[in-house]
Amino acid sequence: MKHFNKVVIALILIAFSFAESATKRQWAKRTIYQVLTDRFATSSGRPTHCDVSKYCGGTFKGIEKNLDYIQGMGFDAIWISPVVKNTDEGYHGYWTQDITAINEHFGTLSDLISLHNAVVNRGMYLMIDVVANHMGNPTSPGNYSNFVPFNRIEHYHDCRGCPSSCQIENWQNQAEVEHCRLAGLPDLNQTVPFVRKSLLKYIKKIAADNCEGIRIDTIAEVEKPFWKELQRYIGKFAIGENYNGDLSYVSGYQEYLDSVLSYPMFFTMREVFAFGLSMRNLARRVADDEKYFKDTSVLGTFIDNHDQVRFLSAQPDIWKYRNALVFTLFSTGIPIIYYGTEQQFNGGADPNNREPLWESGYNTTSELYQFLRVTIGARKKQEVWKYKLVERWQDDEVYAFTRGNTFVVTTNKGCCNGDIQRTITYHPYRVGTKLCNIYFPKEDCIEVTSNGITVNLLHGEPKVYVVSK
Repeated sequence: MKHFNKVVIALILIAFSFAESATKRQWAKRTIYQVLTDRFATSSGRPTHCDVSKYCGGTFKGIEKNLDYIQGMGFDAIWISPVVKNTDEGYHGYWTQDITAINEHFGTLSDLISLHNAVVNRGMYLMIDVVANHMGNPTSPGNYSNFVPFNRIEHYHDCRGCPSSCQIENWQNQAEVEHCRLAGLPDLNQTVPFVRKSLLKYIKKIAADNCEGIRIDTIAEVEKPFWKELQRYIGKFAIGENYNGDLSYVSGYQEYLDSVLSYPMFFTMREVFAFGLSMRNLARRVADDEKYFKDTSVLGTFIDNHDQVRFLSAQPDIWKYRNALVFTLFSTGIPIIYYGTEQQFNGGADPNNREPLWESGYNTTSELYQFLRVTIGARKKQEVWKYKLVERWQDDEVYAFTRGNTFVVTTNKGCCNGDIQRTITYHPYRVGTKLCNIYFPKEDCIEVTSNGITVNLLHGEPKVYVVSK
């Protein structure tokens, strides 16, 4: 009996420990791999033909069977598409038909629970996307009878105060943003008690209760108090999407949710790394983020996602991409890497940026798969989330910073514009300290001298140095 009691207590402690690990402080340690469920893997493992504007066959079981592939790069969290039943061809999950049911194309509730259990058993977190702003395509204009449970006209905002199209046209008008339609989709009225209570109930029951955190779509299009209520009700980490580059506007939503996707940083990173604008813009953005955001450590930092043309579509230089990925993984915030990055996917505008991953053969020897494995491994080993980002150098072509003992040097020059040398005198190391590049730890080591740290970047490469022991 004593042995039994000890086992029970141990299991309770383990469960409590993992429950605690879903706080925003623990999410700050994670590295997220974003998956479009329909495009990642099929249940059978057999590739299917894919019209990227329609369902292609990816499932919860497909993800579960390929967790080795994700974890092999070092990821310890997975963000999946919205899981509820959608209207026709809502393969992405954002066209809700029934918030009380699971999308049958992805599997069953049991399949989702199985995926969650498999993720947790590996010490990973699961994040589920949710939508509270709108429903999917109605059977006909003004006919809401196919929606569950919101099948009455009074469940939606009417078009009073909206343009004649009833759609959002002026994104500077907050009343219009909150009350009018996105892409013609019926806009839920969260001030209606039945709508508010139903959203809270089923977002918790179908999504939040089956994961460690949620990502929330289109938060700017819903009145802010609803998000504070949702955050409190679900009791889980929540990160919201406000697709906007205005820092003061986006940062305000962190007063209502744990976190937001760092869209202002995304736009700056694209300008700097893809299109060659001065790296000083990056320095200014880093400084401004610290000034405006309540907590930068849990911002979602990304360079690609399902709503943007892929970086390699915007420009094809793999070395510029490596620099952008290094900054994503070592700068402040929770890094989010979009599936297919590791296979150099280069799809253009939606839906072409939503390619089926099975076309890559899940190649674990690819250049960027191995690059991510090394980079994420160093991020975790050095526990960079424990340390503030400290700028060490900025000019038009180079931005360098440290997080703890990790020294990161990035550039926007790309592969074919000559090599770069900089001597950096503002640093935290003692003279004589040996620093080695994580990508070439035996061949590329330098010693800190009284003159500083001299760094050579060849063909536009990024470098990440750690102290050699």
